[in-house]
Amino acid sequence: MNFLKSIFRYLTTRYTKIQLLIMLVIIVFAFFISESNIFARLGYDNKIRELNGQIEYYRDKTVEDKQKLKELESDKDRIEKFARENYLMKRENEDVFIVE
Repeated sequence: MNFLKSIFRYLTTRYTKIQLLIMLVIIVFAFFISESNIFARLGYDNKIRELNGQIEYYRDKTVEDKQKLKELESDKDRIEKFARENYLMKRENEDVFIVE
């Protein structure tokens, strides 16, 4: 409490009360009322972190998919396995049973 009184005394000796009021209004407007206030800034930072996480996820997914595509292009047996598993394809004289 003594610290705040000494700061207040220092400010009132250095500036007039009108100047202090104007500075206070500017600070309140800049941090709380304006369109880019502190709360909006924190929201934007949170959104940026979330989007950066999504970017990393999709980069990893792209690398993984490129690797799978390379494997499919290089081996005919893998293409058949992929078609059977994902599209439920079968050979002519075959029965397919789906177990869930």
